[in-house]
Amino acid sequence: MAHWIEPHPTGIYVRPADAWIDPSLPQERALVTHGHADHARGGHGHVWATRETLAIMGLRYGTASGTAVGFGEEIRRSGVTIRYVPAGHVLGSAQIVLEHAGERVVVTGDYKRRPDPTCEPFQPVPCDIFVTEATFGLPVFRHPDTGSEMDRLLTALHANPDRCILVGAYALGKAQRVICELRARGHQAPIYIHGALERMCALYQDFGVDMGELRPATGVAAKEMRGHIVVSPPSALNDRWSRRLPDPITAMASGWMRVRQRARQKNVELPLVISDHADWDELTDTIREVAPTETWITHGREEALLHWCMTHQIRARALALVGREEEDEG
Repeated sequence: MAHWIEPHPTGIYVRPADAWIDPSLPQERALVTHGHADHARGGHGHVWATRETLAIMGLRYGTASGTAVGFGEEIRRSGVTIRYVPAGHVLGSAQIVLEHAGERVVVTGDYKRRPDPTCEPFQPVPCDIFVTEATFGLPVFRHPDTGSEMDRLLTALHANPDRCILVGAYALGKAQRVICELRARGHQAPIYIHGALERMCALYQDFGVDMGELRPATGVAAKEMRGHIVVSPPSALNDRWSRRLPDPITAMASGWMRVRQRARQKNVELPLVISDHADWDELTDTIREVAPTETWITHGREEALLHWCMTHQIRARALALVGREEEDEG
């Protein structure tokens, strides 16, 4: 089946279109699902991606050259019809739908099924071959309600008016989502952000994502941040930058916070299980929904999902693509 699409360790090659999907090495033609660095690399000759993803790549790599593809828009190349549909992962994230020789292949990139105020929701597309991630592809990973995690954060904030809550959140997607989820729970106070988040937050705002009042945390007196939320990259949680904050309660927003050992290793007092990836039930429910003849599984806990497919009479294979995880990005 689908001999015209070839998985390689460095990406998925669409032979008749002579193009690569999310290649990890520079290629002449790249179809990119979203802006995270394990999917969007610099140095390609030409890139096809959503307008938002091109802007994110421009911010990260200094160039936004490429062809913007809107959701639902079809492009054709050498007999292959290519369509981008929402993946629900981060701003501009897309699944790439390929049709050729009477077959349909869906390459999801990364995706989630939970509502997210910062991006378009995942759109299921029935297909012959479904290429799915498996970042949280173990039955132990069942994400709690996002609103309840936000309530835990706000409860800790209100109980400690002389301290601040320092939330570690990945710079692309997670930080902006945490801010918007807080706004949705009624938290309208200014939120302080690390300097490393400023340009990406501004990009989100340029695309119409309202995050309320954001203030730079750098150069602000500690007393001004008492009773406030500060958002930073995970790498800043325990470095010198955080020492100037007013007795911070350290939190982190990630699906990996389900694993207590990870929270302890990072000295996280308030682990927030908030993920931008599908959990176990969402992965298996999505496979059932799109009803593929064959499932290809990428980066993550491939073995468990592979076994689940086999026990449900779904042909499956693990692709073992290289470089397909960013620590803390869960």
